Amino acid sequence: MSFNKLEVLFNDLQDEINDCQSDVTKFVEGNNSAGTRVRKAMQAIKGLAQELRVEVQNQKNSEF
Repeated sequence: MSFNKLEVLFNDLQDEINDCQSDVTKFVEGNNSAGTRVRKAMQAIKGLAQELRVEVQNQKNSEF
Protein backbone atom coordinates (compact mmCIF):
# COMPACT_ATOMS: atom_id res chain seq x y z
CA MET A 1 0.00 0.00 0.00
CA SER A 2 1.50 3.31 -0.99
CA PHE A 3 0.80 6.54 0.79
CA ASN A 4 0.53 9.81 -1.02
CA LYS A 5 1.87 13.06 0.40
CA LEU A 6 -1.50 13.98 1.90
CA GLU A 7 -1.68 10.79 3.94
CA VAL A 8 1.90 11.21 5.16
CA LEU A 9 1.23 14.79 6.27
CA PHE A 10 -1.96 13.77 8.03
CA ASN A 11 -0.19 10.93 9.85
CA ASP A 12 2.58 13.34 10.90
CA LEU A 13 -0.05 15.74 12.23
CA GLN A 14 -1.74 12.99 14.24
CA ASP A 15 1.61 11.83 15.63
CA GLU A 16 2.50 15.35 16.74
CA ILE A 17 -0.85 15.75 18.51
CA ASN A 18 -0.55 12.36 20.20
CA ASP A 19 3.02 13.07 21.32
CA CYS A 20 1.89 16.33 22.89
CA GLN A 21 -0.91 14.80 24.98
CA SER A 22 1.21 13.96 28.02
CA ASP A 23 2.66 17.47 28.13
CA VAL A 24 -0.85 18.95 28.05
CA THR A 25 -1.75 16.82 31.07
CA LYS A 26 1.46 17.79 32.86
CA PHE A 27 0.80 21.49 32.20
CA VAL A 28 -2.75 21.25 33.55
CA GLU A 29 -1.27 19.65 36.68
CA GLY A 30 1.02 22.65 37.16
CA ASN A 31 4.22 21.86 35.26
CA ASN A 32 5.06 25.13 33.51
CA SER A 33 7.92 23.59 31.51
CA ALA A 34 5.38 21.27 29.89
CA GLY A 35 3.47 24.37 28.80
CA THR A 36 6.50 25.53 26.84
CA ARG A 37 6.69 22.15 25.13
CA VAL A 38 2.97 22.32 24.32
CA ARG A 39 3.38 25.74 22.72
CA LYS A 40 6.33 24.49 20.67
CA ALA A 41 4.31 21.45 19.55
CA MET A 42 1.35 23.66 18.64
CA GLN A 43 3.62 25.75 16.41
CA ALA A 44 4.77 22.57 14.65
CA ILE A 45 1.14 21.43 14.34
CA LYS A 46 0.21 24.80 12.84
CA GLY A 47 2.89 24.34 10.17
CA LEU A 48 1.81 20.78 9.42
CA ALA A 49 -1.83 21.85 9.18
CA GLN A 50 -0.90 24.53 6.67
CA GLU A 51 1.12 22.05 4.61
CA LEU A 52 -1.85 19.69 4.70
CA ARG A 53 -4.23 22.43 3.51
CA VAL A 54 -1.93 23.31 0.62
CA GLU A 55 -1.55 19.68 -0.40
CA VAL A 56 -5.34 19.14 -0.37
CA GLN A 57 -5.73 22.18 -2.60
CA ASN A 58 -2.95 21.03 -4.92
CA GLN A 59 -4.46 17.56 -5.31
CA LYS A 60 -7.91 19.02 -5.82
CA ASN A 61 -6.64 21.40 -8.50
CA SER A 62 -4.67 18.71 -10.30
CA GLU A 63 -7.84 16.66 -10.84
CA PHE A 64 -9.30 19.27 -13.19
